Amino acid sequence: MAQPALRWLILVHQLPPRPASLRVRVWRRLQQVGAVVLRNSLYVLPVSPETREDFDWVRQEIMTSGGQVSVLEAAAVDGITDDDLVRQFRTLRTAEYEDLAAEIRKAAVRAVKVKRGTSRTGRLRWLQTVRERFGAIQARDYFGAAGRALVEQALKEVENSGPPTVGESADAGTLRAADFRGRTWVTRPRPGVDRFACAWLIRRFIAADAKFAFHDDAASLRKGQIPFDMPDVEFGHHGTRCSLETLMERFGVSDAGVLALSKVVHDLDLKESRFAMAETPAVGRLVEGLRASYSDDAELLEHGIVVMEALYRSFASDKGVRRRRASR
Repeated sequence: MAQPALRWLILVHQLPPRPASLRVRVWRRLQQVGAVVLRNSLYVLPVSPETREDFDWVRQEIMTSGGQVSVLEAAAVDGITDDDLVRQFRTLRTAEYEDLAAEIRKAAVRAVKVKRGTSRTGRLRWLQTVRERFGAIQARDYFGAAGRALVEQALKEVENSGPPTVGESADAGTLRAADFRGRTWVTRPRPGVDRFACAWLIRRFIAADAKFAFHDDAASLRKGQIPFDMPDVEFGHHGTRCSLETLMERFGVSDAGVLALSKVVHDLDLKESRFAMAETPAVGRLVEGLRASYSDDAELLEHGIVVMEALYRSFASDKGVRRRRASR
């Protein structure tokens, strides 16, 4: 059977001379999403809902800073075959896998040499950071590059080298909700399911007095404002986790109803079917309906919070159903 033809997203930009930091920020963002650069200002990604959103983030940042940018969809790129493009993507990801595997092995050797003085919590945090980096590479590995097994083997060797065992939690890394009260939390305009759920979790489990605002660029926020579900922020996507899952982990929220809700949000936000909750398609429809109904972002977010609260209450009161799901 013939393979389906590939389609490509092409981002072309022209940046203003000021601010000088914009060029670096845009370059880093494009590296993070795994784009292949064909010329100085022409970047390519394979077409998918996720890559469209990735390029949309870059486009918004460039336009906000006074630059010019276009994102186009094409069946072919002049002068370059699909096989050549796929080869470039795989080469980049393979290099990233190999570099990470080498770094893990070097760190493992150092840890053995200073094992007596190694911090248990520090080792757990290091392992978590490495897993997040591994997940980030996999998220932009669009064509199954070689090298993934090298990282998996290196991680396995480290995790089997001694305590703490995999699965232990670093309680010392849990944040105190009391330290985040009376603050304004900022996210991107036009919130969707992940941001609805994050705002709901913040209000219900972290800071009932939380206020919300919207901005395209986390780097320009005022002192004391807390960004969430934005690129390159603490409370955002990390590895294979959506922003809601990151907040749950950082604040130690383990409520069963929240866990069920997070499975719905994860699959909708990351366009996956990992958990395949029966409620997921209906919640997705509700979210799209809300986005179509409210043009004001603040009003949209508040209605999204109401939907998340209703979903949570449903899960929290449905213990029998959740037990049956868990036993499957």
